[in-house]
Amino acid sequence: MTEAVTGITPESESPSITAGKAGPATAFTFGDPTPVLESRGLLDYLGCYNNGRYYEPPVCLSGLSRTTRSNPFLHSGLVFKRNMLMSTFVPHPLLDRETFGQLALDYLIFGMGYLERQATPSGCTSKLLPQMAQYMRRGIEPGEFFQVRGYQVEHAFMPGSVYQLREPDTDQEIYGVPEWLPTMHSALLNESATLFRRKYYNNGSHAGFILYLTDAQAEGDDIEALRESLRQARGPGNFRNLFVHSPNGKKDGLQLIPVSEVAAKDEFTGIKRVTRDDILASLRVPPQLLGIVPQNAGGFGSIRDAAAVWAHMELAPLQSRLAMVNEWVGEQVVTFEPFTIAGVAQ
Repeated sequence: MTEAVTGITPESESPSITAGKAGPATAFTFGDPTPVLESRGLLDYLGCYNNGRYYEPPVCLSGLSRTTRSNPFLHSGLVFKRNMLMSTFVPHPLLDRETFGQLALDYLIFGMGYLERQATPSGCTSKLLPQMAQYMRRGIEPGEFFQVRGYQVEHAFMPGSVYQLREPDTDQEIYGVPEWLPTMHSALLNESATLFRRKYYNNGSHAGFILYLTDAQAEGDDIEALRESLRQARGPGNFRNLFVHSPNGKKDGLQLIPVSEVAAKDEFTGIKRVTRDDILASLRVPPQLLGIVPQNAGGFGSIRDAAAVWAHMELAPLQSRLAMVNEWVGEQVVTFEPFTIAGVAQ
């Protein structure tokens, strides 16, 4: 979208305008969000970049971690899934509940999780330790894994001592990609709407205005005093009254023109609701299980039925995916109890 603004320039760059001479025109262009289907770059053709020692992830893992904290629905849905997995997990001498919780959370957020096998001198497994997926990198040689922070290899694991549980991807077979990745735009749009609303209220419940002064009686000192008063009316000075005295001034010599007053008030609730539905659809979690209040008289239906259906169609497949660790360990270290809730069984 391209808009032209006439006679408006930043305060620090405003040129002097003489009477009877038209002011300069300034035009600027707004950039549009990049569509997914048109965002092919060099890395899309290379896949996971080989830096000579390990492969780089296809997406920024630290960015994924920050994105989950930008939206309450996304973060709450992921933690809800982790909690449900931990509530049905049966601890094992090799894998305690805390270690499994880290594995499940990494798998849900990053689409991959890692376990390190600690072996006894005789070669038997003594303990399974979690390794944070955000800092793990897969080596070029089979079975090699590295822990990397700040693009520096901090630790190289013994070949074959690390298991990678990953969500399959259609573009590469090195790293996993989370299922909620397509809803990232909705999560960030939800955050942007909230941040805009905060700025809107901090700015005195308006989106800004233009103070249009054409009174010939105003002099330089008067204009500077008026400008300083407006500066002090921001932030903690919101809602203060401003007195302006202009002897022999005209009625329309000082005008207050709101900017985007209507746009600041509309669609906030609609954006929050639509982006919330996108996120819940990506996570496949019923809204009543996250404590969302229904907006209609009928509500969301029975929460017991929703929990039972969700456990059968979403929790059970997740448990099956995490149980793949057993094939690597060679024994049943990841097992689950049946999901039950107040008389409703899975």
